[in-house]
Amino acid sequence: MSFNTFGHIFRVTTWGESHGPALGATVDGCPPGIALTEADLQHWLDRRRPGQNRYTTQRREADAVEILSGIYEGQTTGTPIQLMIRNTDQRSKDYSDIAAKFRPGHADYTYWKKYGLRDPRGGGRSSARETAARVAAGGVARAALEALLPGLALRGYMVAMGPHRIDRARFDADTIDSNPFWCPDPQAATEWAEALDALRKQGESVGAMIEVTAQGVPAGLGAPIYAKLDTELAAAMMSINAVKGVEIGAGMAAAELTGTENADEMRMGADGPEFTSNNAGGVLGGISSGQELVVRFAVKPTSSILTPRRTVTTEGVDTDIVTKGRHDPCVGIRAVPVGEAMMACVLLDALMMHRAQVGG
Repeated sequence: MSFNTFGHIFRVTTWGESHGPALGATVDGCPPGIALTEADLQHWLDRRRPGQNRYTTQRREADAVEILSGIYEGQTTGTPIQLMIRNTDQRSKDYSDIAAKFRPGHADYTYWKKYGLRDPRGGGRSSARETAARVAAGGVARAALEALLPGLALRGYMVAMGPHRIDRARFDADTIDSNPFWCPDPQAATEWAEALDALRKQGESVGAMIEVTAQGVPAGLGAPIYAKLDTELAAAMMSINAVKGVEIGAGMAAAELTGTENADEMRMGADGPEFTSNNAGGVLGGISSGQELVVRFAVKPTSSILTPRRTVTTEGVDTDIVTKGRHDPCVGIRAVPVGEAMMACVLLDALMMHRAQVGG
């Protein structure tokens, strides 16, 4: 399997499977002299860790990260940083009944067609478990960004679960970390809990919409054509397992606007031009404008559900399938820290490419 690496200067390679002995990431290109410890990375992994409440998979993983290389006396050395997270609560027997069946909506069939075989234990590389490695790598990127761009503030949260959306008039950033949905609308969080409880008891799942923002991004990051900042962000978010759509700023809604409505007008402020709106989501012509970056991505419902579904076997026989085991009724919940990690990696990579070309 190729293409397990993303990034240009700050490069991340993830490895490992859902039910293997371990998974992790190799981070190459991190600047030297960045203060970094395992505890710094563990903070972010704990936010993504499964089994923390009844709305996520009950697989019990500590997600304890180990730094195997690239650090000396608490600082990065500039050499590759090897990160490892051991799997400790695999239940491969949960998948024995479906080893020869393709789960509808999952990558079982396409992996089998491409490689001639597949790992049925949790989906192998196609499992959301792979994202733990991304969050660990994102922790490295966050540490570097804190040193290089100390004013940067990066934040993710859920804005929709199924048909239920937040009311932006009730947006309260202080509530994001105080509910299991990373929801900035406390009333919506209560309503979502009731809705997801009902779905969970039915053996069902539901999708979600995640928004990730970054304030304090300097103008000038990105490139005009083939390394547009919004292109890199979209590719990073789209690479997350279960993501089916990405938008920047106004996104798809921009198609409903007139040019007058969509244009982000400018006026001269005390520190330079200021924008009166942000439909562009902080990116103009592929280059950051200095405004807040706004990225949204849609996460599909978990494919592994208890509701019987029609499918076929590897031998081409029609059958039904019920996926037992421990699965997220809304995998979008744990996608919030993953989206944050991917944005951190992209921004650090863009900053390093910018400095390589124009200095500073």
